Amino acid sequence: MTAPLTTADTLTTPSSVYSLDTGFETVDASSWLTDYSELFYNDEGDYWEPPINPEGLAQLAHANAYHGSLLNARANYVAGRFKGGGNMRRHHFQRFARDYTQFGHGALLKLRDRLGRVIGLFPLPSMYLRKRKNGDFWLLERDDQKRLYKAKDVIWLPQYDPKQQVYGVPDYVGGLQSSLLNKDATLFRRRYYKNGAHMGFIFYSTDPKLSSDDEDMLKEKIASSKGVGNFRSMFINIPNGHEKGIQLIPVGDIATRDEFDRIKNITAQDILVSHRFPPGKGGIVPVNTAGFGDPEKVGREYLRDEIIPVCEIMMDEINSDDEVAKRQDLKVKFEMANKN
Repeated sequence: MTAPLTTADTLTTPSSVYSLDTGFETVDASSWLTDYSELFYNDEGDYWEPPINPEGLAQLAHANAYHGSLLNARANYVAGRFKGGGNMRRHHFQRFARDYTQFGHGALLKLRDRLGRVIGLFPLPSMYLRKRKNGDFWLLERDDQKRLYKAKDVIWLPQYDPKQQVYGVPDYVGGLQSSLLNKDATLFRRRYYKNGAHMGFIFYSTDPKLSSDDEDMLKEKIASSKGVGNFRSMFINIPNGHEKGIQLIPVGDIATRDEFDRIKNITAQDILVSHRFPPGKGGIVPVNTAGFGDPEKVGREYLRDEIIPVCEIMMDEINSDDEVAKRQDLKVKFEMANKN
């Protein structure tokens, strides 16, 4: 039987862990990510493998301008309603809310005194937390080390997944491919400019009397010109040439069809829809004259329909724990009324 966990036992844990996972599904463009019917049990590690690679979910937060920002905003809105309890600091609760949103589950460790009584709660990093068959948890650490947490010491809150009931799955999974496409479009556009596969203009001359010195001078002037920005320009002199002796025929030029703008706009909308986040609050610029309506009213509705239900789920899960329920000073409280 393990000794009761104290505050000193846990405060150094989150900074000393990293991913040891292998063999589970990665976040890539070749799979829809939810094509699983059961989870794989890692007998060597003695834990269930998550249905979706947590490291991939973490990396995806930096894929584009929307997804990571929305994750942070959703967690901030929930943490903003937190009024105390559990001997938790607000930024600790924000970490719990962020894990719940980003990875589909969050975990709070019960901090105990020397007598084994619960005196506080502390968030465990969901990215490195793995569940065993008996309900206990491993926290993956460096050098293939694991730290054991008994099921009775962890308040575990997963989002519901009808395919399995071991881990939670984030609610934005349907928008992952759009998030990746948004990233790919930006990277393609950047590489398009950097690799020189484009030109600003062709300086075309047919003058047979143009001397070699004048031709070299024109080439140098064009090459050294900075007025055309990133685009490269070209000088060609064909004495007695014809008007259409040279033609530039673009092949797959994304700039000529506004495909970049369409991809970015459509995928941005998909990302916001997957998070059920109001476009106006997400930084989307309206393309119609009607706009997005009254931001105050939208904010109140979003608070009522999305933020407060999550707060109530978290409060109910924490406060209904047998050990927390016995200590009234540990009760988690939220401000449910509209601040407006």
